[in-house]
Amino acid sequence: MSASAFGDADTVFMERALALAERGMFTATPNPRVGCVIVQYGSVIAEGWHERPGEAHAEVAALRAAETQGRDVRGATLYVTLEPCNHTGRTPPCTEALIAAGVGRVVAAMPDPNAVAAGGAGLLRAAGIRVDVGLCEREARDLNCGFVSRVTRGRPFVRLKIAASLDGRSAADDRRSQWITGKAARDDGHAWRARACAVLTGIGTVRADNPQLTVRAVATPRQPLRIVVDRHAQTPPVAKVLEGGALIVTADARNDAWPDEVEHVALPDTQGRVDLQAMMHMLGQRGINELHVEAGARLNAALLDAGLVDEVLVYVAPSLIGDPAYGIAQMDAPRSLEQRTQLAFESIDRIGSDLRIRARVVDGASN
Repeated sequence: MSASAFGDADTVFMERALALAERGMFTATPNPRVGCVIVQYGSVIAEGWHERPGEAHAEVAALRAAETQGRDVRGATLYVTLEPCNHTGRTPPCTEALIAAGVGRVVAAMPDPNAVAAGGAGLLRAAGIRVDVGLCEREARDLNCGFVSRVTRGRPFVRLKIAASLDGRSAADDRRSQWITGKAARDDGHAWRARACAVLTGIGTVRADNPQLTVRAVATPRQPLRIVVDRHAQTPPVAKVLEGGALIVTADARNDAWPDEVEHVALPDTQGRVDLQAMMHMLGQRGINELHVEAGARLNAALLDAGLVDEVLVYVAPSLIGDPAYGIAQMDAPRSLEQRTQLAFESIDRIGSDLRIRARVVDGASN
């Protein structure tokens, strides 16, 4: 359904549903972030959102809120950021609850990309409920880019975070990168870590910076899984990234010096390197929706060359570092401009004294 078919009031209510969905930003995973608003006679009578797996979906949460408040939802319009599910998982189908409640209309931002749960709109229509899909779809997909990626491609949505100088340098000649950008940009980067299911880095970054890769600058109820790509199992057992447990992916056997809480997976490719494609699908099977990458130029290049990067998040500092210094991605130069990595700008914002640029990888998004 085209956006022009929706009224201004529809947009207002769906924007509220999207804001509610964001409340599950750090807790809903691996499920989608979903918000719901129930409207009767032009006024909101109940709201709900999906908080965590195993608990009520947004539609059922809103229906329960209406019941608690003694509100009659018969004939009401329900705005939800994802097509109501049509399968029994940890909870019953939302379609059954909506039909039983007697709502008159359902407006969904986007269809459910999960083939297992799809078909809710058709079932609701068959029950005589009007269903309109497609309002604020872009915003809903962006909110659940990781969930969409995992259920349709079998791998996470990969966001590559980079801090660089204006001349594109991500580290000095001695490989140290702390700190190129200011505190505001670093804190903002923690917010992007927090929304991800996992944070990935490489052995080079561990050796050069010894990062923790935890979320500290924003409040979060859980820490993302920390992952190190380490071909020859050389991560020092006292590395900060291993404190409290982490996952190390290698091409070799486990390092016996690592603490017991460190998980190890060996995924060698035919050339004795870590098979990045296999790693991504392994993470998808583990329910990882969004993967946040904070690595060095070599691993950045390997992920880009493999077509595994979906979005680039670059913090640009008002400084120049010059040569010799490390760039953003250590890739071979293309033979022609037609072969370069194409990006599409999503947003450019001022964060403190730095710029934050979000750009989607045009070709990599479909790999």
